[in-house]
Amino acid sequence: MKGKKIETRDWESGDWDAGISLQSPISTLHRLVSCSQPAPGVSVMGFLAQARGSERFFWEDVRDGIVFAGFGTAVNLFAWGDNRFQSIQQQAKALFADAVLLNQTNPLAAPRLFGGFAFCDDFAPENAWAAFQPAHFSLPHYQLVQVGRDSWLTINAFIPKTDDPAESLPVLREALVIRHQLLQNGGINTPSPHHPVTLPPAQVSYPMPYETWVEKIETAVRQIRSAALKKVVLARVCQLRFRERVNVDGALAYLNEHYQDSYRFLFEPRPHHAFFGATPELLAKVEGGTLTSMALAGSIRRSDDPAEDAALGQQLLASAKDRHEHDLVVMSILERLASLTSQLEIAPQPGVYKLRNIQHLFTPVRGRLLQPDGILPIAALLHPTPALGGSPRRLAMPVIREAEPVPRGWYGAPVGWIDVNLDGAFAVAIRSAVAQERRAWLYAGAGIVADSQAEKEWEETGLKFRPMLEALGIAN
Repeated sequence: MKGKKIETRDWESGDWDAGISLQSPISTLHRLVSCSQPAPGVSVMGFLAQARGSERFFWEDVRDGIVFAGFGTAVNLFAWGDNRFQSIQQQAKALFADAVLLNQTNPLAAPRLFGGFAFCDDFAPENAWAAFQPAHFSLPHYQLVQVGRDSWLTINAFIPKTDDPAESLPVLREALVIRHQLLQNGGINTPSPHHPVTLPPAQVSYPMPYETWVEKIETAVRQIRSAALKKVVLARVCQLRFRERVNVDGALAYLNEHYQDSYRFLFEPRPHHAFFGATPELLAKVEGGTLTSMALAGSIRRSDDPAEDAALGQQLLASAKDRHEHDLVVMSILERLASLTSQLEIAPQPGVYKLRNIQHLFTPVRGRLLQPDGILPIAALLHPTPALGGSPRRLAMPVIREAEPVPRGWYGAPVGWIDVNLDGAFAVAIRSAVAQERRAWLYAGAGIVADSQAEKEWEETGLKFRPMLEALGIAN
């Protein structure tokens, strides 16, 4: 291996560079090589804790029993404008086309891109979202996958295309051994989900006062009753300012403990600039020809009393307003997927999806794709669903831009992962927060239809703020 150059990072000292962009000339001269090994004794939260001060990525779906995490950046993919989904698709296909997977004993340990999209295609990075692009995906330098009690560690790097990939194997194996030892013996304390250590914030504020909210909701209801607009989702923001850096690790540990029925995620493209949350809503998952999605709309609170909680669930099922709001989402998903699927299965009636502090109307969707081409074409087709945008989409989006004083950024948009086959999973990034050093911004939205009442929608958004407020150590 003497004289061979691998585009990677100093895995022992932690001397990180900025990675590369696939759009740079290096992409035509280099190829991705990936190597993995079993990693017993390594926890995901310990893995993330050791990566503090680096780019970090995390995804957990308790339904599949799989946890993914990564840190450092081997390559970044960026895209802007109307064709950002298509651009990421092309870049990912080019990245993985020449990839060489060495010593791959588990397909789940193969290279995996983490990232997402902004809610609007004309999004401009600024303020809270300064570190985020309209579309941004990162291939971590180190990846960890955990399935049950088993874990695998992966390193991703680049070599010149003229080199023999097999000659890279010894140095990559050495890097994995060293990293595995560091992870086993790092001695970094992982955060407790029960005792967040972040100090109380010096300031909690809501940019939109209640009176303005009432005006926005009443205006939207008038538009719905007098025009072709059927539904629009309006969001408000909670701003937090802390005396110390936002404790993202503690918040994530809390969400992992208390919101296990949600998709938990972290995308930290720049140290201490993180987007994270626990969302119950899956936009889409694609595995070969199998497509999974869901409709999630209509909400009511939970109760500690089992009888009252069950009664609230029945009240939600019987609510004409909530059923109408939910049906709009179901019909939109079916209409958008009909031409792409040979088989589409959907429950005839919604069920109730119960979370820690709120319950939703829920309808699962499953189908077979006519021409499987990965997750991104499906995500592009579905985003935004009426659950976060409105119906019809073309009328709802201008209303959102006009009514919301704070840009959504990545809130309500697809966030997730893409594998070497271009399959993957994206959740809708709700119940989320974006943190920047000592500040955090939380988002919560409500679906507005003809029968909506401003006071009830205000209370609903208050419920939706609670997971992230509690995760950050703040009593609601």
